[in-house]
Amino acid sequence: MTIVEFFLWSLLKVAVVTALLLLAVSYTVLLERKVVGRIQNRWGPSRVGPFGLLQTLVDGAKLFFKEDLTPAEVYKPVYLLAPIIALGCALTSIAVVPFGAPGVGPHGVDLFDISNVNIGLLVILGVTSISVYGVALAGWSSNNKYSLLGSLRSSAQMISYELALGLSLVGVVMRAGSLNLRDIVDQQATHGIASWNIFGGLQFLAFFIYLMAAYAETNRAPFDLPEAESELTGGYHTEYSSMKFAMFFMAEYANMITVSCVATLLFLGGWTSPFGATSWGGAWAHALVPLFWFALKVFFFLFLYIWVRGTLPRFRYDQLMNFGWRVLMPLAILNIVGTSLWLAYR
Repeated sequence: MTIVEFFLWSLLKVAVVTALLLLAVSYTVLLERKVVGRIQNRWGPSRVGPFGLLQTLVDGAKLFFKEDLTPAEVYKPVYLLAPIIALGCALTSIAVVPFGAPGVGPHGVDLFDISNVNIGLLVILGVTSISVYGVALAGWSSNNKYSLLGSLRSSAQMISYELALGLSLVGVVMRAGSLNLRDIVDQQATHGIASWNIFGGLQFLAFFIYLMAAYAETNRAPFDLPEAESELTGGYHTEYSSMKFAMFFMAEYANMITVSCVATLLFLGGWTSPFGATSWGGAWAHALVPLFWFALKVFFFLFLYIWVRGTLPRFRYDQLMNFGWRVLMPLAILNIVGTSLWLAYR
């Protein structure tokens, strides 16, 4: 394959994955409104389109055409840059996520990931950790005390829970012996559900820590303190409107999808079937069935996100920080020690 063909195929994969991610973001919003509506004994969106399926497109158009207000006293260069950083990091991190078993297309192109990087897990952790700058700079540049408090909360929260999240993945990496996401999935693919890290790998504690830290990292309930409307009006994005607010909104949901993909790859066997290695016939079935399993597991995590939001009340800020430092951090270190002893004994 020539350099030009490689570039064109890469560009096509980037365009397709970005379009699918943005579509998934918009319909995750609709899923959340419908599920939370049912939890609260109401219908949720049901008027625009069949079963309300076009509501999310109308909401996007509404945000696009809303008046774009910029307060007079903001520090404009950083104020405009902050939502770009937040959304850019959220979209970039999906580049190293493999969505299915290696599927070779024309010219030997792998169809189910943009880039197969040997340190893919580190790339995701690095890119997502930069997104805290978008939130922190948004609050500081807004010249609003509520926004500044929200950004400070977010910075402390994300830095604290990043430590627990990173440590929770050490056991998985030790068991796989690699930071390559495909290698981690392949290591779980031998005996179906019994080989998945959450069960056969004895990483259930690590999964719990990852899940709690992921809620906090994405500023989701019950850890949504940076945008707590009861005390901070709107938190770090109080002074944002129209598409600039929509970029923060999309970044939050894109991050939800990314951490759900990572949880699927690291703990639930990725695109592998719960029933072990199975022959699915032709080439199309071989490509699409793993993609179905991957999408189903990611959907499970997104549903869990929404279910938790509709069920649990918001933490106090001192409870949030105590839980991160005094509970999750010691448990993550204990999991590393336990995994080390288990691997050495085995």
